[in-house]
Amino acid sequence: MADILQFQRNHIPAPDREPEPLWREVLGRTLRAAREEQGGRLIDVAERAGISPQYLSEIERGRKEPSSEMIAAVTGALGIDLADLLAGIAGDVRRRRSASPTVGRRPAGPVLMAA
Repeated sequence: MADILQFQRNHIPAPDREPEPLWREVLGRTLRAAREEQGGRLIDVAERAGISPQYLSEIERGRKEPSSEMIAAVTGALGIDLADLLAGIAGDVRRRRSASPTVGRRPAGPVLMAA
């Protein structure tokens, strides 16, 4: 049986450590930026993608983890290439990581892992 490890309850993360962004958050920011750059309205892009404006809004705000089919539908509605989208997201994550060298190295707080 595994040992039980105690962790600090009042742990305050170091101020120089910014948590690594979640994939869905970076995806949402990127999709929203593309839509706004084109001057597209949320309702119009959602209609072309075949999804509700509420769902597209949740994707853009990083609240939902869309399926690959949903991502393809939204990129199609925006007229952007999926590979370009993914390359842009990867670049954004790399820039954030290099701007803050402590990000991604070690967790700032307790980590739970499933067995």
